[in-house]
Amino acid sequence: MLKGKTAVITGASRGIGKAVALNMARNGANIAVIYAGSRDAADEVCKNAGGLGVTAKAYQCDVADYEVSKNVCEKIAADFGAVDILVNNAGIIRDNLLLRMSEADFDAVIDVNLKGAFNFIKHLARLIIKSPAGRIINISSVSGIMGNPGQANYSAAKAGMIGLTKTVAKEFAGRNVTCNAIAPGFIETDMTASLPQAVKEYADAVIPLKRMGTAEEVANVAVFLASGLSSYITGEVIRVDGGLCM
Repeated sequence: MLKGKTAVITGASRGIGKAVALNMARNGANIAVIYAGSRDAADEVCKNAGGLGVTAKAYQCDVADYEVSKNVCEKIAADFGAVDILVNNAGIIRDNLLLRMSEADFDAVIDVNLKGAFNFIKHLARLIIKSPAGRIINISSVSGIMGNPGQANYSAAKAGMIGLTKTVAKEFAGRNVTCNAIAPGFIETDMTASLPQAVKEYADAVIPLKRMGTAEEVANVAVFLASGLSSYITGEVIRVDGGLCM
């Protein structure tokens, strides 16, 4: 489905990003794995992707840093020669009630989750535009649609990604580049594993499908949006939330 294409995935060493990277590799895409922390984890993703017969390379990057992101994107261009797909998945949480939230925690989440997406779109735009069918996929959240107490920073960043998605979709449509967002709900990842048991039980109770989703279920939608099957979809926000945000 993605054979011969090159995909750049930020935050790809674990969780949803890892699932997206490996799913795209299974579908034939070469993979640039962008990570912030563990080199070993990123190398493991590359090893697994390479075992599927594609090229995979890891790049450490603070996506919030404009110049560092630019340098990494230039390395990707030199290594792969082309970029067809960008998945902006890198994200952090610094949860607290607004009255207790520090400026540093608000800024950090906005910088990584929202500015990081801008940085990679900005620096890879010319390559993606050259693709016969460029695809940009932003991983937002249902928190960006409906808000969430204790997540003023995260909800604002994820809502911003939706606005960014729609604007990029309109600006790049004339170049045959689509830009869509995925809004996951409660997904079983390292991030949700640390939630108190009471919160997990509450989530299962309020989600119409009565369970958390998996990273693979999000990755399936990302592969669809990256493929030719979604060629007439742009500026859309697809919820993968078990019906939570209906």
